[in-house]
Amino acid sequence: MYQRLNAVNKLALSNSNSPALAPISPRRELGAYEALFMQQGATFKRLAEKFASDPSALPSDFVTPQDAEAAAQKVIEKLYAAGVRQFGVRINKAGDYPEKLRDAKYPVELLYYQGAWELSEMRGLAVVGSRKPSEEGARRAARLAKELVNRDFAVVSGLATGIDSAAHNAALEAGGVTIAVIGTPLGEYYPKENRDLQEYIAKEHLLISQIPVLRYEVQPFQQKRHYFPERNVTMSALTEGTIIVEAGETSGTLTQARAALYQGRKLFILENCFNNPAITWPARFEKEGAIRVREPEDIWKALD
Repeated sequence: MYQRLNAVNKLALSNSNSPALAPISPRRELGAYEALFMQQGATFKRLAEKFASDPSALPSDFVTPQDAEAAAQKVIEKLYAAGVRQFGVRINKAGDYPEKLRDAKYPVELLYYQGAWELSEMRGLAVVGSRKPSEEGARRAARLAKELVNRDFAVVSGLATGIDSAAHNAALEAGGVTIAVIGTPLGEYYPKENRDLQEYIAKEHLLISQIPVLRYEVQPFQQKRHYFPERNVTMSALTEGTIIVEAGETSGTLTQARAALYQGRKLFILENCFNNPAITWPARFEKEGAIRVREPEDIWKALD
């Protein structure tokens, strides 16, 4: 391993609440993290296991300084070319990394973001569901988002079409805070029609990505889709709970449902999902601890 910390620094870093005794370079750690993802067979799961085996390790402990710097330079150049002039990172063991992310089964070590990071400290609920919802489903998502704003919650979602877009837009219309956790790197837009919305959230609210820039660039399109359920796990960990408005039997939203239960977060499922004879997952998750929402008050009671 490279750039090993001395015993005192390792002890300090083993406790995320303790300050690091040696300076940590965000550029170096960003580059090292990206370089790790460029190694053959790298996945979020495997990297999480690597860091779990050495709780004091930083990304730069596994990568040469030269490789870290080369990767960091490529990332900065690529983001700049994509129009990303300002961004930040949050690195585990280095200050403002959200401790609640460690509740994920395979927590990420680094997050990219644009906007006001302090918004992540608000109480927040995720509003998620189908990319092709019914008209009533989209209206339900909007009503929920506005109610969350009225109760001073941040509305968190994934910036996809359908339920996600309805929730983000309704929160903005209500003058509230919205946070988007995306399944692409910064500077990439999926779906394309949400580009203006993504840019607005990045400028005026908070946009978060865990997706490695360099790895994403070289992956085939079919492999890139796996990042969306992985970001759902992070979205769940960042919030107090997840509200599912509508979702099919094989929806990626169910990844977030499973993550919420694993992480000890609240999982809310709207009554209309239980009334849909085409799906069986609502009853299954209710048996595992999900909360059936017949009226909005069911959400607030559970949170209190």
